[in-house]
Amino acid sequence: MLPVIAIVGRPNVGKSTLFNQLTRSRDALVADYPGLTRDRQYGNGRLGDSPCLVIDTGGLIGDEQGLDSLMAEQVWLAVEEADAVIFMLDARDGINLSDEQIARRLRRSGKPVHLVLNKMDGMDAGAVIADSWALGLGEAAHIAAARGAGVRTLINRVLTEIPAREGADAGLPVEAKGIRIAVVGRPNVGKSTLINRMLGEQRVLAFDQPGTTRDSIYIPLQRDDEEYTLIDTAGVRRRSKVNEPIEKFSVIKTLQAINDAHVVILVLDAHSGEVSEQDATLAGHIVESGTALVLAVNKWDGLIDDQRQWFRDQLDRRLPFLDFAEQYFISALHGSGVGDLFQAVQTAYRAALIRVSTPELTRLLEQAVHEHQPPLVRGRRIKLRYAHQGGQNPPVIVVHGNQTSRLPHTYKRYLANFFRRMLRLTGTPVRMEFRTGDNPYAGRRNKLTPGQQRSRKRMLRHVKK
Repeated sequence: MLPVIAIVGRPNVGKSTLFNQLTRSRDALVADYPGLTRDRQYGNGRLGDSPCLVIDTGGLIGDEQGLDSLMAEQVWLAVEEADAVIFMLDARDGINLSDEQIARRLRRSGKPVHLVLNKMDGMDAGAVIADSWALGLGEAAHIAAARGAGVRTLINRVLTEIPAREGADAGLPVEAKGIRIAVVGRPNVGKSTLINRMLGEQRVLAFDQPGTTRDSIYIPLQRDDEEYTLIDTAGVRRRSKVNEPIEKFSVIKTLQAINDAHVVILVLDAHSGEVSEQDATLAGHIVESGTALVLAVNKWDGLIDDQRQWFRDQLDRRLPFLDFAEQYFISALHGSGVGDLFQAVQTAYRAALIRVSTPELTRLLEQAVHEHQPPLVRGRRIKLRYAHQGGQNPPVIVVHGNQTSRLPHTYKRYLANFFRRMLRLTGTPVRMEFRTGDNPYAGRRNKLTPGQQRSRKRMLRHVKK
């Protein structure tokens, strides 16, 4: 499972800025205003040599009351969830009583704590680091989160000190064999009922009450001589709707299950009559993780034709970025359509692990460019020369050419859709990477021949006259 890193500290020390640096996103609001973050924010870490889950938290002041006490409760829940904690200080403010109170509680937590001094631009690092020893958390690292200075070194150090996290399948249960299928969705959409129907027995608790499942449960299954591991997960709700502390722990378990799985079955509730914002957010997490996906619309039985067409329109309107995933309309309670999910999982799994030769990808790239040329940039045509495969699960296609950094997003999406269509990749996203070769003549002045030098002198004499 992915290691979990929580970022804590006083208000306005730069926690959300560091979170955005680690996740390569702008998911956390950033402003020069204390107390902007109030709830926990989860994100996939994309910096360093290993992936991780990062939690942004609200600011601690030491003696919280009222709303601040609820924010503090969220922070300490994040600390309890985490494998490691980054304790951030503002180097310009120095150490105060609140920092000492936070450090005291972090020491009692038993979690590995990494002390970080932020906003070190233009400051004497030695003097500030010397003062931080008084917190009893060891030597402090110093960074400038706003511009990313020192962040990569910090995250690599944190990840290397987290034990037993080596290997892609580290932390998985022993029985997790074959194709791992995570069943995810909002509470009470029928995930556990679907798991029981796929197993053919009442293996997990299914009840008409949201929040019945608390943890991610790994269940082995053999069907048609193929081994699977089904992962039943807790329902993910909007954070404003999450009240019980145990349910808050379930969110991170579900996000970890998505990253552990080979294929995710996203379950939607047709009886709700709409695709909610939380459904779209959860789908976005799955696409970001790169995991293959099958879309299962549950409780399809009993709907009239108008209601079914309305829900199909909702899928097209709210989830257009899932155009690569197959859609199945099922009834987990009665079993209709459930058997087709296994074939869809096999298709998505094979597509995610496809191998394509460089000549074949280059031929497809030439065909795509022939059908639709890249745009002109400053009067010059962007040239895409060749392509090769850069990874699997999801398939990564690396395209080499000149000025590739100037390719518009629409053309990159066109190439991804073209490769997916021509390679018949169903159920998996395709990631595109673009690389521009170095110009061997960059920075070198062209030396004039003797004839060119004479012509230049004649021209200069004519200009002077």
